[in-house]
Amino acid sequence: MKYLRAASLVLLCHAVVAGDSPRVSRHLPGDSTLPTAAIGSTDEIAAEPAPKSTPCPSAVPASVRCLRGRDNQGAFYVIAMPAEWNGVLVLHAHGGPLLGPPTLARVEEDLSRWSIVPRAGYAWAGTSYHQGGVAVRSAGEDLERLRAIFLRDVAKPRTTLAHGQSWGGNVAAKAAETFAAGKPYDGVLLTSGVIAGGTRAYEHRLDARVVYQYLCGNHPKPSEPQYPLWMGLPEDSALTRDELKRRVDQCLGLSLPAADRSPEQTRRLRTIVNVVHIPESSVPDELAFATFTFRDIARRAGWRSVFGNVGARYLGSDDDVALNAGVARYAADPQAVSRYNDDADLTGLIDVPVLTMHAIDDPVAFVEMEQRFGEKMRAAGHAGNLVQTFSQDRVHSYVSDATYVALLDALRTWVVEGRKPTPADVAAGCVAAQDHFASTCHFVPDYRPAALEQRVADRQR
Repeated sequence: MKYLRAASLVLLCHAVVAGDSPRVSRHLPGDSTLPTAAIGSTDEIAAEPAPKSTPCPSAVPASVRCLRGRDNQGAFYVIAMPAEWNGVLVLHAHGGPLLGPPTLARVEEDLSRWSIVPRAGYAWAGTSYHQGGVAVRSAGEDLERLRAIFLRDVAKPRTTLAHGQSWGGNVAAKAAETFAAGKPYDGVLLTSGVIAGGTRAYEHRLDARVVYQYLCGNHPKPSEPQYPLWMGLPEDSALTRDELKRRVDQCLGLSLPAADRSPEQTRRLRTIVNVVHIPESSVPDELAFATFTFRDIARRAGWRSVFGNVGARYLGSDDDVALNAGVARYAADPQAVSRYNDDADLTGLIDVPVLTMHAIDDPVAFVEMEQRFGEKMRAAGHAGNLVQTFSQDRVHSYVSDATYVALLDALRTWVVEGRKPTPADVAAGCVAAQDHFASTCHFVPDYRPAALEQRVADRQR
């Protein structure tokens, strides 16, 4: 394929007439379909380097053609075009958030994990985001910039879907709200989404941190400089992930078989699991997030507290009175919360079809976050745009090929034909998809999540 770049402000793709085969588009000035305010000036887009052909990851079929590039903000991206394209572009917002500089390897890993998308006939485009850390709006702008590059240099899709996975669910939903006026996305798919909004999604991680410190007292150690736990770590701390893992293991014995743990290790671990409502396997990652990612959040907030636990009543230990009297308590700073919520909270103002899927026993993103997101959509008057589905799985990062094919096909049909699916329709679609994509289907059509407050201790806000 030749990549066509006009010398002028190149932004218009020839329309693909309904019923025609998807094709490479020639670009002319004046494309009103690109919301340039979302991605910078038209000069900025015209100056973007064109993507180049690149070998696809081994998980991707040989018939798929891959392109890669790096946008003018520094984000890496990869595009996968199936030989038999159905005309639908899936813009993938990955989870995390990751800390550190962007890498091409991360995007290639995403494509490998989500190779089912091009295998099912959808074009896939994913970005590394140009900065690490918890910057939701910035990541949404990177996603929108990638859409513009796809339109300019690859093809004009009939339908564009934004897919957010995990923290990427926050990114995709935020992008759909932010750029709603131009309706760049025809539909939004949120899977295993961290979509409770802003501080609500991470309050339980502050809980994990204060309960852990009450029990273990080694993060920080008494001999180390003391600091408020909401900041994760001081800016100049040299603590590594390996050292944190060593401390956690020393206190909780996670590397040992349960029978070989000391009575004190067993008691401490049981307390964290029962009070914070996380599985044993998630404890190290939750504490790492509440350490290194919390430091990123605190830095962006000007070292003011985004998270608080005043008024939170912790239950499930051997001595709840002593626990609640002994844990550290912090009040959130109103200005820091306001700034963080502007970046990461959701309003529910999404005026296109939104389909979600969440494993009921997701060990990372609580399924109850879906209840909070549903409330936001209803309060915004867009409940009719939302269908939520649930699966009886205990995973977070990837459920099954047939599951995602069913979701994509249901959302595409809803967008194109106006037939809003029910959870039962999606479950049936998963069973049908198994004929071509042998894998599991565990949808539970009648499931309804409880309120987030039943999982995470409520507190003063």
